[in-house]
Amino acid sequence: MTETIAGIRIPDSKMASDATELLREVATELVYNHSRRVFVFGALRGLEQGLDYDPELLYIGAMFHDLGLTDKFARTDQRFEIDAADEARRFLGDYGITGEAADKVWSGIALHTTPEIPLHMAPEIALVTRGVELDVLGIGYDAITDEQRNAVVEAHPRPDFKNQILAAFTNGLKDRPDTTFGNVKADVLAHFVPGFKRGDFVEVIQGSAWPE
Repeated sequence: MTETIAGIRIPDSKMASDATELLREVATELVYNHSRRVFVFGALRGLEQGLDYDPELLYIGAMFHDLGLTDKFARTDQRFEIDAADEARRFLGDYGITGEAADKVWSGIALHTTPEIPLHMAPEIALVTRGVELDVLGIGYDAITDEQRNAVVEAHPRPDFKNQILAAFTNGLKDRPDTTFGNVKADVLAHFVPGFKRGDFVEVIQGSAWPE
């Protein structure tokens, strides 16, 4: 039976169902509910903006965007967004999706914490960011109706979400602090990890190996 939330149909192909099952297996309830909200919110923003996008690609992007915060897929040598993007590309390849389509999903995930740039790219990329921004930061909160917002939260609740997502970010990043250089996640570690010192772009330039 097809599931619809706030008027948005949830993809139910074999690939989409397998993605849902994978996330259920490896992620916390917090990350699962957040990821589903990101899809629906992103789709609602796409509807509001009249964008033409592939809902299955958007679904994979939304469902996988925080896989880098899970124990199974987290690494310590690169940004958590890239952990998730790489796994999404591998997953899509198992279903014969490669090339430009896979690149869109990879970019949507890899850039979802990078302000502005993804919003100027393909809809499948931009709408992952739109969904994340709405759910985490409240950007675009009034771009959808109260009824739509309430329907999404009823389907996928967000109890104490602000504190819980910050804790999830902290736990997922504390063992790879250098990967937050130049991105918004450095703010998380600055707030919640004692002794963390964010990288300074000016100091990197001044301290580089160039002699002048």
